[in-house]
Amino acid sequence: MNVTLLIPARYGSSRFPGKPLAPINGKPMIQHVYERASLAKGITEIYVATDDDRIKKVVEGFGGQVVMTCPDAASGTDRIEDAITQLGLAEDDLVINLQGDQPLIDPISIEQIVSLFERHPGEFEMATLGYQITEESDKNDPQHVKMVFDNEFNALYFSRARIPFGRDTNDYPVYKHLGVYAYTRKFIHTFAKLPLGRLEDLEKLEQLRALEHGYKIKVALSAFDSPEVDTPEDIRICEARLAVD
Repeated sequence: MNVTLLIPARYGSSRFPGKPLAPINGKPMIQHVYERASLAKGITEIYVATDDDRIKKVVEGFGGQVVMTCPDAASGTDRIEDAITQLGLAEDDLVINLQGDQPLIDPISIEQIVSLFERHPGEFEMATLGYQITEESDKNDPQHVKMVFDNEFNALYFSRARIPFGRDTNDYPVYKHLGVYAYTRKFIHTFAKLPLGRLEDLEKLEQLRALEHGYKIKVALSAFDSPEVDTPEDIRICEARLAVD
């Protein structure tokens, strides 16, 4: 099975312009993401998908591969669809979508999500990662997307709110959604053509579109958190974590 890992990276950001090129311990963030992804076993190719020449230049400068996408892509899925069309991937090729603002992604987590498709071929269309939240304050933080899943680890819902809500207790696990996805090239083409979902529009969470239209999302639970960089302050947190590692 060919596995192509794509790292979407946009230069423009209302809260943090130029985020993919922000230095973390002397390296641009996108390089940290690329290098950590390259440590995962079973990945055939890695590309940064971007519409910005500045990002392209930096990625090629450290030896990475780039696929240039349309600047008018309406969503992350549209950017992925554009990239895989240009790359000419086969219908049954597996695609990993790793966000370019996750410089602490653990390679084992990527391997976990790939292994789901190897162990359960044809049972689901899409897979993602979860992590049990350890900080109490994160459970109510809308910046951290929460998730619930059934006994077979099929996702039931994703929300910026705390889910599930314990009416009588707070003593139960809450799981954070890590923004890593895996799907076949064929399903990406299907997903990109689905209309915007009502819940997706309310929560501003694109993965809800799949659930609203009846598609399964299989969940693998990772032992490693992968915090996203949303603000310049998050850079300092990453630098501290990398210093410990």
